[in-house]
Amino acid sequence: MRERRRDREAGLEGQLRTLKLTIEYDGTDFVGWQRQAEGLSIQALIEEALAKFEGSPVTVHGAGRTDAGVHALGQVATASMAAPHDAATIQRALNATLPPSVRILDVAEVDRGFHARFSAVAKTYEYRIVNAPFVSGFLHRYVWHVPAPLDVEAMRDASRALVGTHDFAAFAGAGSVVSTTTRTIHSIVWEAGGGFATPLVMRIAGDGFLRHMVRNIVGTLVEVGTGRLPPARMKEILDSGDRTQAGPCAPAAGLFLVAVRY
Repeated sequence: MRERRRDREAGLEGQLRTLKLTIEYDGTDFVGWQRQAEGLSIQALIEEALAKFEGSPVTVHGAGRTDAGVHALGQVATASMAAPHDAATIQRALNATLPPSVRILDVAEVDRGFHARFSAVAKTYEYRIVNAPFVSGFLHRYVWHVPAPLDVEAMRDASRALVGTHDFAAFAGAGSVVSTTTRTIHSIVWEAGGGFATPLVMRIAGDGFLRHMVRNIVGTLVEVGTGRLPPARMKEILDSGDRTQAGPCAPAAGLFLVAVRY
């Protein structure tokens, strides 16, 4: 009996294929990417939708565990499935099943060894700020509204201290459980915005990010932009490794996972 069960399981394993999903979502109404004991997550929604194809539970692995309220333009996830449906059929069915705030941009069959998280070599995030007396009603779910004038050049100057390989412990959120807080930031670019409907955008690319790292960086740079901190203080904060030296954590609403590179 045990041998027959092992043979059956081995046969199923041999039929499994790996699907790569590229996903866009408005994270406002979710507890985040990762399945939680309470509340609705993007991972849970997609797993439940894929289980209808598989006829059994499916585990979906995301490239990044975006927090509650954080959005994605190019989240990537992988799932192992035996269902024979072609990628285009799965994409159409998922988009028909999922709420409009979650869209599957692409489904592709990839090599069995590919993993959305562990195969990634770089990620790009954007953080969006409306620096005006008020914010458009069509944007408030997707930006941080900072009414005080910001010195964008000072923020650009301070950002330069973060590019390269550093210990980013000073910008790590509470509860981070990692083997090292060293990360490499490839670039930080600011695109100036203007008025109540055109956000100021920070685009940051790196090999990986700690929990709340981007939001803590943005919160500190806004302190620079408002004149509360001089640009030179950014390197001192980075070198300190002390989270209490950095600025506040920027709101989740302005953060987007833009792309994952493999």
